[in-house]
Amino acid sequence: MITYNMHRAIGFDRRFRPDRIATILAYINADIVLLQEVDQGVPRSRGVDLARELAEDLGYPYYAVGHNVSLRKGRYGNATLSRYPILRERNIDLTVGERKRRGCQHTSIDIGKVDGHRYRLEAFNLHLGLSARERQRQAGILARSREFADLDPHTACLLGGDFNDWRSLLRAYFVEAFGFQCATDRHTLTGVRAMKTYPSFSPRGGLDRIYFRGGLRLLSVNRCRHQLARVASDHLPVSAIFELHDGRGDGIR
Repeated sequence: MITYNMHRAIGFDRRFRPDRIATILAYINADIVLLQEVDQGVPRSRGVDLARELAEDLGYPYYAVGHNVSLRKGRYGNATLSRYPILRERNIDLTVGERKRRGCQHTSIDIGKVDGHRYRLEAFNLHLGLSARERQRQAGILARSREFADLDPHTACLLGGDFNDWRSLLRAYFVEAFGFQCATDRHTLTGVRAMKTYPSFSPRGGLDRIYFRGGLRLLSVNRCRHQLARVASDHLPVSAIFELHDGRGDGIR
């Protein structure tokens, strides 16, 4: 799977180039894609439906969009592309007070049937706010939502997106309180550090993260090394490969 704040397909050169985003996604070739800052009908992105166009161009048969912000013309938010059927989807409103509207898109994805057992993945695709206090409140809103609170902790679950969590203040919340592991952790001699993904041309902050729990085992995680990724957006995409704990079924890329 991949998480990518695609910055509306407007790169550091201020050019609207969805073809660069498509090239990067095709290079990674993930089964499930979590995108943030995805426009629909907005003049700055030529009024196109970016989620639909990317899904069609890249051959993803299933996609869902969770719009967070409505503009004078058009709107934007998070989008999930999948090679597996999306059974249901809902956008969870994470807006705090009068601050900019934020959201978390939840999708239930049918991974397939193996040995008579059907596997389902719960994916949460989010984009949190710019202040630490706001992000803490948003994490609480997510935790209390029906989609998150009702989940069996043993169910395969991914939580990815742009956390804007420069100082890793939310890590303990998800890891210690809710039993997630963080795929984007980097263990060093001085402690645990986040994989750096922002800004894309010279990463200094670990804003884009992937948490997981339940029936998933992390096989690998990487920042995208494609040359286009340094200019196509202000964030680098992060990809991870998972498999089910019992070893049955296909890996989730």
